[in-house]
Amino acid sequence: MAATNCSALLLFGATGDLSRRMLLPSLFALHEDDLIAPDLRIVGTARSEMDDAGFRAFTQSALDEFLPADRKDPARLASFLERLQYQPLDASDIDGFAALAAKLGDTSCGLAIFLSTAPALFEATIKGLRHAGLAHPGVRIGLEKPLGNNLASSARINDAVAAGFSEKQIFRIDHYLGKETVQNLMALRFGNVLFEPLWNAAHIDHVQITVSETVGLEGRKGFYDDTGALRDMVQNHMLQLLAMTAMEPPGHYDATSIRDEKVKLLRALRPVKPEEMVRGQYRAGAVNGKTVTGYLDDLDQPSETETFVAIKAHVDNWRWQGVPFYLRHGKRLAERRSEIVVHFKDVPHNIFGKSAGRPRANQLVIRLQPEEYVRLQVMAKEPGLDRGGVVLREVNLDLSLTTAFAKARRRIAYERLLLDLIEGEQTLFVRRDEVEAQWTWIDAIREIWASGDEDVKGYAAGGWGPNAAIALTERDGRSWND
Repeated sequence: MAATNCSALLLFGATGDLSRRMLLPSLFALHEDDLIAPDLRIVGTARSEMDDAGFRAFTQSALDEFLPADRKDPARLASFLERLQYQPLDASDIDGFAALAAKLGDTSCGLAIFLSTAPALFEATIKGLRHAGLAHPGVRIGLEKPLGNNLASSARINDAVAAGFSEKQIFRIDHYLGKETVQNLMALRFGNVLFEPLWNAAHIDHVQITVSETVGLEGRKGFYDDTGALRDMVQNHMLQLLAMTAMEPPGHYDATSIRDEKVKLLRALRPVKPEEMVRGQYRAGAVNGKTVTGYLDDLDQPSETETFVAIKAHVDNWRWQGVPFYLRHGKRLAERRSEIVVHFKDVPHNIFGKSAGRPRANQLVIRLQPEEYVRLQVMAKEPGLDRGGVVLREVNLDLSLTTAFAKARRRIAYERLLLDLIEGEQTLFVRRDEVEAQWTWIDAIREIWASGDEDVKGYAAGGWGPNAAIALTERDGRSWND
């Protein structure tokens, strides 16, 4: 970890939805627990015209809405608001950055920048920061996704950022990496001798990663229709989950070791064939007992953008040869769920006979949301005298993280990521070569779609996606974990 923390945090997009819902409440939580220095100034900037008092009132409103009632201590809130300052800025106008630099004052002791703006403004913003002297070696810059919409555009953004900052100063954010359960995946694999010897093709049949949502567009019409499910969720969050699930053990728990192993894994992903992918778009249906309209009605225009994608992925290395990784993500599905399910192989021989039934393969379920737990499904003997033979039944060995750590505060991902940005800890941030490996794999899929070989299949809202997605696993003799 860096020897010194930053003396100021600069929030671009400070009046946006992400700031209201996540960033400002997260910063207050860090302030409340004395995890950031008392003299750390938080300076917001955006197009909106307001002064310091106006930004403090804006923040007060956001905290009133999104903080739990038991966290609204008036004294703590008041002292947090005193940290806040604001400088209006049109990032496309380079002349405005001089006033921003003046507002920040001396940043030689360190400056952290959180950049949450439209991708089209990234290059102009970096140029403005350099022009105003805010791209010196003491600056760290956090970049909120999306970082481009393909490999070429991502490279342009990364080149622009690299013109002002070294890789050690750049913190590319994937908020899934800030989730406790995602970090527990590494603890599960590398902190226990039980799993790692079995974590390979000799013992694992397949792996499923599901990120399902019940919501539709939720006010993101323009962005989502230009992006689609593959680029919105699979390219970043789901490939990061796959990498952390399948990567080789790193030598150390540090940024370089962990990210080196993730890059190796991502580069080992085999190009996907047309028959190994399904894309869909939700139609009218019912979610949680409520009737909902279809995507085209929500969008109010024709579109071929996918709201669902299922992929059969393969990792071409010794550990995972022959083990498929089934990825599934969609909107307007039956329930909200993010999970990794590791399906172990069947027992090679059933010693108990037909009366016991066929022993089911063990499953390890790592649930990220809405609950947080690790569940190992194993076979056990039903109680009884067994005069007709032993009967086996599947039971769960549960570790509820919420229950096991009931006294620990449950933190949202941005609390950890913002603190790591301020302190200069890069382990949970994405390196440029990771991003490029992800885009290389995703762009190859989109090239197949562009050729017209893969139609967008409709599915009723409230289900689990197109029938073709079910067939994707069932033709292999497997089933989704629904």
